[in-house]
Amino acid sequence: MKAQVLVDERIKQGDNAFAELRVVRVPESVRGSVHIFKYSLSLVVEGVCVLRYDNEAGKGDHYHRNGVELPYRFTTMPALLNDFWQQVDEWRKL
Repeated sequence: MKAQVLVDERIKQGDNAFAELRVVRVPESVRGSVHIFKYSLSLVVEGVCVLRYDNEAGKGDHYHRNGVELPYRFTTMPALLNDFWQQVDEWRKL
């Protein structure tokens, strides 16, 4: 199986922010992860990434919020997307 791009989009989040989502189904799990997705979900505000969920090779699933890296327990892709959008909604309330 070849890698298959499932999501690749940028979604405006106001005048000075956007969410960028990229999800790829890969033939083998990324080193450090146990699922078949490679992903990066980001919220960029005024040119600064304030939130990012990703699974960089060797680091596994984690997220960054305001410069702090925290572990993330991946269960399903819908749950990951929901967790990301919940944090985006929290940011929008600030």
